[in-house]
Amino acid sequence: MLTFQIRSRDSNSGARTGLLEVGGHRIDTPVFMPVGTQASVKTLDSAELEAAGAQIILGNTYHLLLRPGPERMSRLGGLHRLMSWPRAILTDSGGYQVFSLSDLRKIREDGVEFASHKDGSRHYLTPERTIEIQEAIGSDILMPLDVCSPYPCDRARAREDLRLTLQWVRASRVAFDGRGYTDRALFGIVQGSVYPDLREASAQRLRDLEMDGYSVGGLSVGEPPEERWPLAEVSLRHLPDERPHYLMGVGTPEDIVTAVGLGYDMFDCVLPTRNARNGTVFTSRGKLVVKNRTYAEDERPLDPDCDCSTCRRYSRAYLRHLFNVGEMLGPRLATLHSIHYYLKLMKDVRRSIDLGSFAAWRRETIQRWTEGPEERG
Repeated sequence: MLTFQIRSRDSNSGARTGLLEVGGHRIDTPVFMPVGTQASVKTLDSAELEAAGAQIILGNTYHLLLRPGPERMSRLGGLHRLMSWPRAILTDSGGYQVFSLSDLRKIREDGVEFASHKDGSRHYLTPERTIEIQEAIGSDILMPLDVCSPYPCDRARAREDLRLTLQWVRASRVAFDGRGYTDRALFGIVQGSVYPDLREASAQRLRDLEMDGYSVGGLSVGEPPEERWPLAEVSLRHLPDERPHYLMGVGTPEDIVTAVGLGYDMFDCVLPTRNARNGTVFTSRGKLVVKNRTYAEDERPLDPDCDCSTCRRYSRAYLRHLFNVGEMLGPRLATLHSIHYYLKLMKDVRRSIDLGSFAAWRRETIQRWTEGPEERG
């Protein structure tokens, strides 16, 4: 159902490149997955994502359950056909929304009851129902229902959340296997909040279930970086090396490069698209807030080192003008650049690992980020 071949390794860190194949799709790793929450990576169409080099996108089970609904999606041929996306799709399980919409849900032994944040309608997610919904969506890589603990979180709460997560992963595995899929994959999700021993136990139990791949969740939920990275490392320590490792919801370019060095292969985050829609883009020289007055007459591209269509054709002054007058083209052009930048960053990561120069490349890249975008003098 899923194959993963490690192609090269960095001799000084856990970084590696690989080839992941699932559902007839081939994905080079490490890979960044743009987030298409509601069957759309906001402001971009599928042709633009393909041209930018996206190999796989992420859909949101919770939001697609509410609209257009799994039954309608199934009748329409699933998400690939609905949004004309020929490449791979990974869907989360709705577990993060259980975390983020805590005022609208009740966690029970066999699932989660929640009210729609749109119209108040009642829904009940079980591990089995989550697999069924993701089947209707047409996901290539499915996630089991889980409980993402908040930060901060006391040990008793974290232990209970982990107990339910493991119970639901086992139920999801049974439901997934019972449907006889030959072209899809199911990942496990490591939880355990900020407690290393709980995360170790979670990873070991998931390893026993022989999942197709392994996700690490519950990070980037408010914890400081000095806590995040030791937890990310301990979460990975007991997972099978020969399977893909997915760090959920992380993050900035520097976060991704750090996580690659630990041995993670897959990433997603709304940051590049959300920030871009609000006028902040990522560049080879760090973040640039294009709405700032300093760029009002700056005729340079957002990133002189970038070859995306935004940077080839338009100036910082033009994008600032678009944001200043509220033209929707501004967020579109900024988003196109940031997605292109993230995907180009992953190509550079893979190339540096293949060439055995990841450590030097990482030092040089982070140094450029810390310099910041050159201001107009």
